[in-house]
Amino acid sequence: MGSMESPPDGIADRVRGILLGLCAGDRNGGPTRMALELAEYLLACGRSFRCEELLQRYVAWFLREGFDTGRVAERVFTRIGRGVAPEEAVLRTHWELQTRTAGCNPAHRAVPLAMSAHLPDEELAELACREARLTHWDPLAGRVSAAVVVLCRALVRGKAWEDCLALADSYCETRSGEAREAGSAPSISRGGFAPDVLKAAVFFVDTSPDPETALSRSLDFAGPANYCPVLVGAISGARWGASRIPAASPKQSAVWHRVQAAAESLAATWRQCAEASG
Repeated sequence: MGSMESPPDGIADRVRGILLGLCAGDRNGGPTRMALELAEYLLACGRSFRCEELLQRYVAWFLREGFDTGRVAERVFTRIGRGVAPEEAVLRTHWELQTRTAGCNPAHRAVPLAMSAHLPDEELAELACREARLTHWDPLAGRVSAAVVVLCRALVRGKAWEDCLALADSYCETRSGEAREAGSAPSISRGGFAPDVLKAAVFFVDTSPDPETALSRSLDFAGPANYCPVLVGAISGARWGASRIPAASPKQSAVWHRVQAAAESLAATWRQCAEASG
């Protein structure tokens, strides 16, 4: 997992920033709710992460009040709620949607994996891929989720931005050559295809001086679908910390206390692990 010496306040601020930033970038609400289900599960399970238990939480939330999950997760959760076995539900959805299951929902909801110090760095990518497969059959969805989680963890640890992008690139390319060279956004997409969402998000974080600017530009770009601003918020929080994240939208006020509590508790796992190893 790397050295767990007593972490400076900067680490805790960056850990909190991931979830607070995601919430600030989420104008529709579903990604925040799903990320909260994962965050609260991580706090409950500690080191004993089991995908089947997490799936039960997702399905229970969906059947109770689920919304804005994207069409892939919506179909999977609906099928499971009707008694279809989870893996069969995922595969049926994959074929029903003509194999178009490489959406960004897993990358949106998985960022709390980067926040838990109980999860070793070297296991994060595999965990993200397994978590994505709970709903999205296409492995691209998992690779993008892995790239986002690895990127956020590296930023939490204080690594240089370019080094963090290089780590993420081993799972999915984070920048289009055109945007990288020109400093403009001619080739980034507003769609929900996970690799495109990641490239758009990285573009806005890469070319902005602070989280507020990155979020504002990405929200103007994204429109109602709001795909890339969710990741812009999470990545910005990991890069610059919670103390620089702007306030969440009024739509998120109902869950803001849960977001803050989960972010604080996951930040505390870093102190706990440092004390246990020291």
